[in-house]
Amino acid sequence: MLHRHFLRVSIFLLTLFVLGGSLASARDLALVSNKSNPVGAITLPDLVKICKAQTNRWPDGKPVTFVMRSPSVPAMKVVLEKVYGMSESEVDDLIVTSNRGRPTHPAILVATSDDELVNKVATVPGAIGVVDVYSINSSVAVVKVAGKLPLEPGYLLHGN
Repeated sequence: MLHRHFLRVSIFLLTLFVLGGSLASARDLALVSNKSNPVGAITLPDLVKICKAQTNRWPDGKPVTFVMRSPSVPAMKVVLEKVYGMSESEVDDLIVTSNRGRPTHPAILVATSDDELVNKVATVPGAIGVVDVYSINSSVAVVKVAGKLPLEPGYLLHGN
């Protein structure tokens, strides 16, 4: 009897540990833009084109730069799945290929932290990026994705 109780408690604790670890890595992300960009909302197909460096200019002529965390960062899993539809290594290759021949204005920049990402988006004209919602500050503008803002039900970049 004691053995069975111990086994149940162990399974329960293991389940909490596993679920807790995956829940801790699930984050809500937001698409943010340089404040000088005219974009306040974007469709999913247009976001995919920007992320894959298939769109290189905004309607006003400014070059587009997409800023993201490294594809290996756990928080980027949702972006790899829902936006890129590619593996981590495929996105790494895309970044290298997209930036070839663009030394002064890369198509895709990789930031080492959310704070660095927000700073790059704020200071690079034409920049747009994906960042943890809790890292957003007044230096960037939040962009609707497919008609929804972060934390609204059905928002594309929800972390779960």
